[in-house]
This record gives sequence, structure tokens and C-alpha cells, in this order.
Amino acid sequence: MPKWIGERMTSLGQLCLRGNLLTRDIPEKLCWLSYLHILDLALNNLSGFIPQCLGNLTVLTSVTLLPTYVADPLLHHPYWEQMELVMKGRHMEFERLLLIVNLIDLSSNNLWGEIPYGITDLSTIGALNLSRNQLTGKIPENIGAMQGLETFDLSCNHLSGPIPPSMSSIASLSHLNLSHYLLSGPIPTTNQFSTFNDPSIYEANLGLCGLPLSTKCSTPNDQSIKMIKMKMVGT
Repeated sequence: MPKWIGERMTSLGQLCLRGNLLTRDIPEKLCWLSYLHILDLALNNLSGFIPQCLGNLTVLTSVTLLPTYVADPLLHHPYWEQMELVMKGRHMEFERLLLIVNLIDLSSNNLWGEIPYGITDLSTIGALNLSRNQLTGKIPENIGAMQGLETFDLSCNHLSGPIPPSMSSIASLSHLNLSHYLLSGPIPTTNQFSTFNDPSIYEANLGLCGLPLSTKCSTPNDQSIKMIKMKMVGT
């Protein structure tokens, strides 16, 4: 992936290179694109770590007014941009609404390492898709700071640990996929999580418990009873 994009195309607002044969790492110079609000690099063969500096993308960290169109000096009417993106698990075509779409899609690559903690600074991002990579570690504890998030897909990685309680505070979250990795502990039940009734979004996480899964969470009393029974069997 060319590193000069971040140096020479400083006014770039949307970058879609989906479905190519791009390899190697994601250049950190992409973080120089202060107007970038759509970054779609899905379905490539990119590897390496997700740049920590993606959390510094100006437009995605604060409410910023962007120009409503690009004027073409050869035409007497504005040029409206058009792009097809994957949102909420579906291919959707955007035209005039494109300028209010805030999205990062790095899915179906070979990215590894942990999710950068700084990514939680992207408070106005609406869609984040990191699915089908080789990511490890835990979901950042401060994920609840991403209050603009509507669709969030982390499926098919190697993440572990609990679902952070702060995630339940994202009131706008309407599409979630946390299936096929190593999460454990209780599923939050408050706010938006009470609306996620499809067990498939937590599929293949053997350590998770609570609704909508059939696996019940054990309580401290359950653990005490279990220990007492074990001692009785031992005597």
C-alpha cells in the first residue's frame, strides 16, 4: 500500500481500496489525513499491527463540518460522490449521505496484535469492522467512549477476556457481532444489550454466559456449593 497517500493527498476524505491484492502493513502516514472519515481496506492481504495513530484522525474524534460537495470548474452543477460500503452486514450504496458516514473497515485481512487503545478516541465513528483478522488481547476497557458507534464487528479473531461493561453505554449501537473467538464471563444485560436477542452474535465463545445464550452464569453461591460437594466427596 503506497505510503505517499498520506503525504500528497492531504485533503482526502474517503479512501476505499476494498477487494484488491494489497500486502504488507497499513502505513502510519494515513493518520496524516485529517479529513479522512471513510477508510475501507477490507478484503486484502494486509498484515502487521493496526496503527495506534488511527485514534488521532481529526474528523473521527470530534464533530467537524465538511464541505457538502466538490465543485467541478468544468461543470455548472455540483458533483455528488457515490460509494458502496458494507454497513450492518449489508452492502449499501451512499450518495448525498456519504459526507455524514464515518467508517473504518479493516476486515478480512491478516492483521495481528492488540486493538489499539487509542482507537476508543474515535468518538464520532459510526461503523468499525475489524472482523476476520488475527487480533489478540482484549476488547479495550474504554470502548464505551465511542458513543457514535452504530455497527461494531469483531468476529472471527483471537480476542479473549470479558465484554467490557462500558460497551453497554453506547446508546446508538444497533448492530453487533462478537462471534467466533475466546470471550468469557457474563454478557451485559443493560441498555442496548437488552435488545440483542440473537444468540448467533456471540456464537463459538464457550466462556460466555447469560442471555440470549442458553448457558447460565454461575453465582458465588453456586461456586461455594460446588466446593462443599467436592469436599464431601473427598471425605
